[in-house]
Amino acid sequence: MVNTTTGRDGPERVILHVDMDAFFASVEILDDPSLRGRPVVVGASGPRGVVAAASYEARAYGVHSAMPGALARRRCPQAVFLAGRHGRYREVSAEVMAIFGEVTPLVEPLSLDEAFLDVTGRRRALGDGPRIAAAIRQRVLDEVGLTCSIGVAPNKFLAKLATETAKPTPTPTGPVFGSGVAVVRPGEVRAFLDSLEVGALWGVGPKTREKLRGLGITTVRQLAGMPQTALCSALGEAAGRHLSALAHGIDDRPVIADLEAKSISHEVTFAVDLVGRPAIDVEIVRLADAVAARLRAGSNTGRTVHLKVRFADFDTITRSRSLATPVDDGLAIAEIARNLMDDADHLRGVRLVGVGVSGLAERAQRSAQLSLLDEPEPSHLERVELNEAIDAIRDRFGLRSIGPASLRSSRSGRSFEQGEQQWGPGATGHGS
Repeated sequence: MVNTTTGRDGPERVILHVDMDAFFASVEILDDPSLRGRPVVVGASGPRGVVAAASYEARAYGVHSAMPGALARRRCPQAVFLAGRHGRYREVSAEVMAIFGEVTPLVEPLSLDEAFLDVTGRRRALGDGPRIAAAIRQRVLDEVGLTCSIGVAPNKFLAKLATETAKPTPTPTGPVFGSGVAVVRPGEVRAFLDSLEVGALWGVGPKTREKLRGLGITTVRQLAGMPQTALCSALGEAAGRHLSALAHGIDDRPVIADLEAKSISHEVTFAVDLVGRPAIDVEIVRLADAVAARLRAGSNTGRTVHLKVRFADFDTITRSRSLATPVDDGLAIAEIARNLMDDADHLRGVRLVGVGVSGLAERAQRSAQLSLLDEPEPSHLERVELNEAIDAIRDRFGLRSIGPASLRSSRSGRSFEQGEQQWGPGATGHGS
């Protein structure tokens, strides 16, 4: 068998499979904390209703997704049934996927609450696969308020199987969490698969399982010991080759992502809530500077500036402004974002701030740049040349080697570095 735990022409692959825990139910509990600790079922309990999701308190009574709602009601009569809010789930999913996208551009969403990530090329910057996975879990918890489980493996098939072993255990009083990250290393593939029933493999439904049972095969270990020719004779050429490959842990499918960015954004969750406009403005400048640097690195400009603010009580506002002339300058983006903040209550305590730009287009050579700086201001050409000089210095000496002067006197004291927030907020300071 060919070893496909490595790329065809590259290093050993590191694939993550991320699955949100009881996603729909968890979003409902996040928005209504009075539901915490109670069995929650998203779906309908009528005669034709179906369960879309169940909290771990409900799962302890045998309630699960795709179950008839009436049966769920009989198993757990004390459950709180909710009709579901697809718009809200899409909104939270977008927040989660945005976090994934800041870790790696190779993100393949499978649904609102599930995705594959290829982090092979991010290990030098972010650490090995388990460390990246743990950081993603922490960031999703800190910034979105939800938990997820992650499988780490050399390919998609193994990563997805690993995720199942990382899931919390349901109990009537709530989920019992383990590490939330399960790892299958290349040298452990055989031992991992040998412990599984054959029904764990993709493509093994009731009919295929019966055929395999007729061959005396009930475990993956037994399947791996069956010659591929025999499997093809019993199941057909395609199914036999497919199951033989999976039984040996072989899956060379790439993570398929839309690599064309539709927007660029950065956000930061603070270890201590910010109070007062000066502190918020500093963070807006820091984030805008990082967004502008990424725009220029990709030879992009953007026409719409976005601001996201989450307050201490998790109330979140999002605002945007579209422009006649596209921008790629950090101070211009910061000025627009600060204007969007003008009528917000900055004394409530701010937990998170995000700045982004959408409506991306390829930057024309020395294209016109919106000027929003206070007088006296540099000419457009001077701004372009200044940004080019800043980018050159950062390319050579690192992002933190140069930045807006306003950051030097702030508590953060530095520019915002892409990817730093996947570790979550530090115990002190902002976004470290």
